[in-house]
Amino acid sequence: MGKTRCIAMCAVVTAGLFLAALGSRAFAAGAGSEKEAELIRIIRSDAPPQDKAVPCKQLAIYGSAKAVPALAPLLTDANLSSWARIALEAIPDRAADEALRQAIGKLKGRLLIGVVNSLGVRAYAKATDDLTGLLEGADEEVASAAAAALGRIGTAKAAKALGPFLAAKSEALRSAAAEGCILCAEKFLTDRQTDEAVKLYDTVRKANVPRQRIIEATRGAILARKAGGVAMLVELLRSKNRAMYGLGLRVARELAGPEATDALVAELKSASPDRRGALLLALAARQDPKALPAVLDAVKAGQGKARVTAIRLLQNMGNVSCMPVLLDAAVDDDADVAKAAKLTLARLSGLAVSKDIGARLGKASGKVRVVLVELAGQRQLADALPVVVKLAGEPAPAARAAALTAISIMGTGKQIPDLVKLVQKAKATDERAGIEKTLTALCARAGAACAAELRPLPRSTTPEIRVIGLHAMSAAGGPAALAAVKAAIEDKGEAVQDEAVRTLSTWPNKWPADDAVAAPLLALAKSAKKMSHKVLAMRGYLQYLQVSKKLSTGERLAKVKQALALASRPEEKKLAIAVLATINSTASLETLTAMAAEPAIAQEACLAIVKLAGEPGGKALGKAALKKALETVVAKSKSDQAKKKARAALKGL
Repeated sequence: MGKTRCIAMCAVVTAGLFLAALGSRAFAAGAGSEKEAELIRIIRSDAPPQDKAVPCKQLAIYGSAKAVPALAPLLTDANLSSWARIALEAIPDRAADEALRQAIGKLKGRLLIGVVNSLGVRAYAKATDDLTGLLEGADEEVASAAAAALGRIGTAKAAKALGPFLAAKSEALRSAAAEGCILCAEKFLTDRQTDEAVKLYDTVRKANVPRQRIIEATRGAILARKAGGVAMLVELLRSKNRAMYGLGLRVARELAGPEATDALVAELKSASPDRRGALLLALAARQDPKALPAVLDAVKAGQGKARVTAIRLLQNMGNVSCMPVLLDAAVDDDADVAKAAKLTLARLSGLAVSKDIGARLGKASGKVRVVLVELAGQRQLADALPVVVKLAGEPAPAARAAALTAISIMGTGKQIPDLVKLVQKAKATDERAGIEKTLTALCARAGAACAAELRPLPRSTTPEIRVIGLHAMSAAGGPAALAAVKAAIEDKGEAVQDEAVRTLSTWPNKWPADDAVAAPLLALAKSAKKMSHKVLAMRGYLQYLQVSKKLSTGERLAKVKQALALASRPEEKKLAIAVLATINSTASLETLTAMAAEPAIAQEACLAIVKLAGEPGGKALGKAALKKALETVVAKSKSDQAKKKARAALKGL
């Protein structure tokens, strides 16, 4: 970080403290002078410096001219100078200005720089001569600080004092003088002395100063000229120098007036392709309605990244008038262009846009119709649902898929009858699959109330449609849907039977609302003709026992034992163990201990025992049963961690 920059940053921090102090002073206006007197007493006492720092800072709030004589001597104190300046910058009395000015001749180095910065913060014009004298000193840091302070004072006299130092031998001093001149010019603009500001900016632009200062002065010169600065702006936008071109893009956003917009539009037409994207961004940032036609032209005739940029800009600046251009872009062969256009169309704000989409939907065809259907779904245009539902029966795969996706996003139970009819009419498997996906989504949304609308599907003569009916019923849930699935177990088609059993076995996803499925699952586990049906039914039943909230501990345990009597495979027995591990009772523990004797399921049983023993209610289990169970874990488990826990629990007994 350069010296001048350090000085400038110090000044900014000091200015922030000054402004904060002014706000606090308003709060403390009625505090009286007692607090001030106490703080002055501390500062003048023999207290160590660390005890005086905070009182100095507090005088920024409570201090007046009375505090200045106590604060002024501290400006020469290396430990307290910065604290004293905090207060002096905030005290609203010329005595503070004079205290700072008179300290100039007594200080050097960092302490002097601090005082100079404070004079800049307070913009004390009477210090101009003193600060000018410092410009000629040998200490470059002090001279740089003085130049910045003169800039903040911002008078004609200060600007005149800085002028000669734009040609100083030291580059650092030339840079600081240029900074001071720019600050003066900004002050002139604030005071509506536009001609003086322009002259000063131009003087800096032509001086032999660092590029950054020239950039700053050029920006100021253009903005100060307003419409008269457009020619300079165009020159920057055509510059081959990257820094000056970048400045042009920045100023293009800042320069007010239609003339600047017109110039930017004209420049956009003649600019090289690699610059058009940046120019479009600058044009859009102006938020000038006159820029919209130029952006639309870039969408229609642009190429590559610039065209994509123009499309994206319409998300914020576009309106319903942009619809035709964006729809053309949305079906463009360039994938990036089409993607950007679709996203912009989805985000384009305004009720007029939504109405326009609805109006076009019934008349469009081909790729444009597909895009409009997608938009209807993305924007959830419920008024467009009747048209979208009709398109869901389209033979064209793209239009049909778009319509079904849109329905799944914004559809309700009202569209279920239409989808049921579409499934029945569909001939191809892939066509039915698409309708089924949307149908099950709506059934899950509508719930059990839609089961009556689904009845035609299980009654279909086509097995594939009956299977779709099972899936839809499962998504809906409820007693009527469950009854339909149970009935399908006796379907004449074997594939339908298999799907009915599978659907029934996964019905626990709906529990506890549909726990009436427990009885048919148990019945299947007992009497199903196919082994696969028995296995699925057993798994479903055990899942029910694991999640059911309605069964008491005794009822769950009895039902698990009933299921175990039917289980022949280790897989089902392991599911039963998972249920037993949730039943905190001595009987459950004894059952697990017995199951631990079977090698195929011993490990799962041992882990379940350790889990039960570690539960908060584990000590309430029968001591003898718990001891036997834990000893079984030590003897049978293959897990060192489980054995360790079992031994620890045994010691606790």
